[in-house]
Amino acid sequence: MRYVAIGDPQAPYDTFLSILRGHALLDSGDRLRDDVRLVSMGDHFDYGPPERREAAATDGEAILSWLAEHSSEQVTILVGNHDLARVCELAAYDDEAFLAAYAEARVLYDQGADESAFRARHPQVPDAECVARDYSCFRASQRELVTRLLRTGRLRMAAHHAGLLLVHAGVTVDDLAAVGLEAASAAAVADGLNAFLDARVAAWTGGTLDLAPLHRAGSSAHGEGRGVLYQRPCDPASEQPGRLDGPPRRRFDPRSLPAAFPQAIGHIRDGKCRQLMPAWCPPGPAVDGALRSLVVTGQDVRYQLGCAPDARLLFTDAGMWHVPSERYELLDLAARQPLARP
Repeated sequence: MRYVAIGDPQAPYDTFLSILRGHALLDSGDRLRDDVRLVSMGDHFDYGPPERREAAATDGEAILSWLAEHSSEQVTILVGNHDLARVCELAAYDDEAFLAAYAEARVLYDQGADESAFRARHPQVPDAECVARDYSCFRASQRELVTRLLRTGRLRMAAHHAGLLLVHAGVTVDDLAAVGLEAASAAAVADGLNAFLDARVAAWTGGTLDLAPLHRAGSSAHGEGRGVLYQRPCDPASEQPGRLDGPPRRRFDPRSLPAAFPQAIGHIRDGKCRQLMPAWCPPGPAVDGALRSLVVTGQDVRYQLGCAPDARLLFTDAGMWHVPSERYELLDLAARQPLARP
């Protein structure tokens, strides 16, 4: 059996399939082979420039639907902030209302204009950029799909494999304590996070899905989204202190990650890692396509390309939209190394 994780599939549907095909994971009908178990690391929507918006909206829905067509035993679908936004920040929009908001937000964002009036009319989003760029590829049919996958238990907050916790953006000891979970093992944490999600979905009667205190959607009142689907690791010496306040947080110190088990995450590409952790990174330009890792030894932190054997974090978001499919690495969950191509 081959156990594989694929980082944030924010890319054309054909690119997504090409990556899987290039690793010999698909059969002749472009379905996963029987010996493959796949984890998608979350964020199935939103990529590309404005002129790609319509195609990208179709691609995201196609990718998430393709994953869900496989059984839950074969495919685990982690929820990311872009997925959850469909039932949080964007919960109140139909297609007509969103397109009107998008057109206005696009002008404000491109011109850097005053957006106070926009925020007053759209209090459910933090700013114009959120609509113009971050969640620009929204359609109401995506919300219907995400809702169905949440209610049927196909979208998960966490998974685990051989002592490795898989989550979209990473969880700290404080995040877990906020919902009464101990950082004892990857399996126990994954089960606890999924039980939390299931309980909140069961209580959800419509509108915005409430996942506090683990996740706080962005809004004009509270600003950018925060929590375990939004936060990114940073060197506190290089970041605004307020972003580390919490939980829920916008940024976290990787030394606050549980020491009992490593985590694999999506959500953050190499360039952003270098921006947020400059003192811990090797010299050189940002690189898309490659897996990376973060090693924590006491107070010492080291970020590197490749999968360090003693990594506290493994990074799987390798910028799928930004590299040729043949350069995009997948994570072999058994070896904790890039999956070998045939």
